[in-house]
Amino acid sequence: MRICVFNWKDTAHPEAGGAEVYTHEVVTRWAAAGHRVTLVTAAAPGAPGRESREGVRIVRGGGPLGVYRAARQWYASHGAGRFDLLVDEVNTRPFGCAAWSAGTPTVALVHQVAREIWDARFPPPLSWLGRYVAEPHWLRSLRGTPVLTVSPSSRESLRAYGLHDLHLVPEGHTRRARPQVAREQVPTVAFLGRLSPVKQVDHVLAAFALLRGRMPQARLWIVGDGPERARLERLAPPGTVFHGRVPTARRDELLARAHVLVATSIREGWALVVDEAAAMGTPTIGYRRPGLCDSVPAAGGRLVAPNPEALARALAEHLPALAAAPSPTGWRGGALPWDEVADAVLHTALAAAGLAPLRTHATPGGAAQ
Repeated sequence: MRICVFNWKDTAHPEAGGAEVYTHEVVTRWAAAGHRVTLVTAAAPGAPGRESREGVRIVRGGGPLGVYRAARQWYASHGAGRFDLLVDEVNTRPFGCAAWSAGTPTVALVHQVAREIWDARFPPPLSWLGRYVAEPHWLRSLRGTPVLTVSPSSRESLRAYGLHDLHLVPEGHTRRARPQVAREQVPTVAFLGRLSPVKQVDHVLAAFALLRGRMPQARLWIVGDGPERARLERLAPPGTVFHGRVPTARRDELLARAHVLVATSIREGWALVVDEAAAMGTPTIGYRRPGLCDSVPAAGGRLVAPNPEALARALAEHLPALAAAPSPTGWRGGALPWDEVADAVLHTALAAAGLAPLRTHATPGGAAQ
């Protein structure tokens, strides 16, 4: 099968995130199965405009905003009539593939809506324009397109924009063995993620300050980097350590040594960090917010009201027991192995687009030019 995926970034981009990892893991498995896969995405510093990586042909052009026009122009010149399926991956703004696909079956893939994220990232009136005008307009343009999404809460959010042809696909996770390291001797809380307003790390610091009033020996590890780091370091109470961005092996070690992970995002598509912590034997206490309300219970964690006081109370209640008897092994959360995710996404996309299900793997070949 000939498949073309449109996404605003790929993993070569310095600002690539979870959606780009998801795309990479899925499309490379499609290519390995013999499908001819093309990924159309934005230009990335130091990355060529055309290349083949792990069997996937990558076409890059345009910047954060120009990628949408560049993708449409490339398709008109090189893609029309050469694909069996198009995937319009939506990161707030769709590519609008269904409008210019020349009849090629198209599905959209939406990890999450932005909604409250506009308020966290932009000042008024730009935030109002994005939240109440631009995003509703963009998402309503998908009303005639089947939409795949990764969590029940994202599905409900999309329904609020008038979308009804919605299909759940799983989130993916590369399960790694828990490293053989001992837990910390004092109660240790971890946060893992980008230090940005959307993650509300200041709530973590406020909750930890309240917790220290009851558990002076407790410690907090902040793992990750981002634009908020300098401000957060100024706000941090005693007992806080900023580890910055670390390699995967070091991240696993820190998660395996901590007793609990906290997650305070305004909104997530799923929050894969919850599954990553569970694999290290570390439960999550998270805000009752979209995405987290799906991933945290699936991994055996606990949800609390989205405010620092509720988080501090939950930590004070559960952290002593977690520190006294931590799990020696990890466990599985709600995310599935990537092989299963890739199969599920393709079969769901085919069914949603009204295409015949696959019977055998496609014949290996080169991607469309």
